[in-house]
Amino acid sequence: MLCLKRYLTAILMGLSGIIIVIGIGLDLYWSGIVSWGLAIILLLFAAYYSKYIPNDKQSKE
Repeated sequence: MLCLKRYLTAILMGLSGIIIVIGIGLDLYWSGIVSWGLAIILLLFAAYYSKYIPNDKQSKE
């Protein structure tokens, strides 16, 4: 599972972008608010999982 956790930041950031584009493209009454809300939640999870990205400086020492 650790191998997948290092890619979750990029995956969640990509999903948030896709959700924003789809939400704006739908042009429904609440789609903008819902899409931005989901995007913010996904970006918060992306920030949380960024701690699993390997740090090359620590591994060299």
